[in-house]
Amino acid sequence: MTSDVGAYKKMSESLTAASETIGVARNAAEQMVDILKQVQEKVIEGKKPGADLAKLQADVDAMTATMQSIGASAQVNGINMVNNTDTQSFSVSLTRVGAGDVGLEVLGVDGVDLVTDAAADVTLVADATDESDLDAIETQLQAAIDAAAGFGSAQIRIDAQNEFLGKQMDSIRTAAGAMVDADMEEASARLTALQTQQQLGIQALSIANQAPQSIMSLFR
Repeated sequence: MTSDVGAYKKMSESLTAASETIGVARNAAEQMVDILKQVQEKVIEGKKPGADLAKLQADVDAMTATMQSIGASAQVNGINMVNNTDTQSFSVSLTRVGAGDVGLEVLGVDGVDLVTDAAADVTLVADATDESDLDAIETQLQAAIDAAAGFGSAQIRIDAQNEFLGKQMDSIRTAAGAMVDADMEEASARLTALQTQQQLGIQALSIANQAPQSIMSLFR
C-alpha cells in the first residue's frame, strides 16, 4: 500500500511537469492568437484609401518578430511544443493489468510549428480585391487558435488526472492509518488481557501463601 503512494507521488510529479510544459505552449499560442488578430486589423486597414502602407508594414513586421520570439522561448526542460510538430508522450496514470503487474497510460500531444508560420513575410497589399495577405493571416490565425485549444484540452485532462491522483494518495494514507490504528487497538487489548492474567496470578499466589498461615493460627 505504501509502495502505491510512492508510485502515485512520482506520477504526480510527472503530471505537474507535463502540465507546466503544455501550459507554456498554450500561453504562447494564445499570445500569438492575440498578435495575429492585431496583424489582421493592420492588413484590413492597409486596404483603405490613403492608408500609410509603410507604417502599417513596419508594425506588422514588428509583430511578426514578437511572435517568433515568443515561439522560440516557449520551452520547458528543452521541450518546445510550438516550434516543431513532434508528438510528446506524457504518462498520465498507472493501470494494474494483473496481480502485481503495473502499466502506464500515455497521452500523446502533438506539437505545432507556429514559429515557421510566424516567420513568413506578410506583405500588405493595398488592392482591396487582392486578399492574399488576408488569406495568409487567416491561415496562421486558425492554426494558432487550434493549437491553443488542443493544448488547453490536454492540460485540463492532465490537471484533472493529477487531482485524482492526489485524492487516491489521501485515501490510501487514510486506509493505512486506519489499519495501523486497528493493529494498535488489537495490541492494546492483548496487553490489557495479559496484564489482567498476571494480576490474577499474583492474587492467586498471594492467597495460596496466606492459606497455611491461616491453618496454623487455628492450632495456637
